[in-house]
Amino acid sequence: MKHDTPDTCLPVAVAASTFAALGSEQRLEVVRCLVRAGPEGLAIGELGARTGITGSTLTHHLKILAAAGLVTQERRGRSIICGAADMETMRTISAYLLSECCADCAETRKESTNG
Repeated sequence: MKHDTPDTCLPVAVAASTFAALGSEQRLEVVRCLVRAGPEGLAIGELGARTGITGSTLTHHLKILAAAGLVTQERRGRSIICGAADMETMRTISAYLLSECCADCAETRKESTNG
């Protein structure tokens, strides 16, 4: 049975665009680096140095990630600080994948009928 929207209330189109934004090794590395950096985020120059992605390529990837709600950007003085999306956003997208974990598994069906 096909489910259009798991219990997370995240529309399929939103989930698809978010996962599409992560569909590049470089963009995934940017998000992982920002998650590791924590709530303080990183200046674009430092982010580029840590990921090995610089200049217009990094700017391009950040634009895609920001549009998907996975990265934030904030000007602080002369620097632009990038941060990972808040943890609630990360939990929501993770929950989308896990919300129906093992729902069609024989063991799960057996437990729900015996329960």
